[in-house]
Amino acid sequence: MDNEFEPKLLAFVCNWCTYAGADLTGTSRIKYASNVKIVRFPCTGRIDFMLVLKAFANGADGVIVSGCHPNDCHYTSGNFHARRRWMLFRELLDFMGIDVRRIRFSWVSAAEGAKWADVVNSTVAAIRELGPYTDYQKAASYLAGNEDVLLNEKEVTL
Repeated sequence: MDNEFEPKLLAFVCNWCTYAGADLTGTSRIKYASNVKIVRFPCTGRIDFMLVLKAFANGADGVIVSGCHPNDCHYTSGNFHARRRWMLFRELLDFMGIDVRRIRFSWVSAAEGAKWADVVNSTVAAIRELGPYTDYQKAASYLAGNEDVLLNEKEVTL
């Protein structure tokens, strides 16, 4: 039996490009790691990056965010909006101590099935090298075990 760590990845993808590219990967029978679960959005511009944090809280070891190439968005500028927010979000991740190498932001069009396979396979390999992500889970378990103490600290007396 192989005891090699198999990372759990969550992918937030654009419906029009990356999701169609992932579908092309399957219909073309291109092999790629099965460690990724896909969540489809109308556009990467609609992805709330708090969902990325929620993915880590629920046990994901890595996250992929992928959408249309720049100037190719079906909603005109949604991918530019997502890219600007991603630059700010990286700073928040650094502040929180989350390794930004655990998140991959990429552009994959509907015609790039092979590229989607490469994105998934390279991300799985990178996360495998980093090992399982347990820091966020430690914080969540601490918070769950100390709810009473934390509730008392939130009270404000006048």
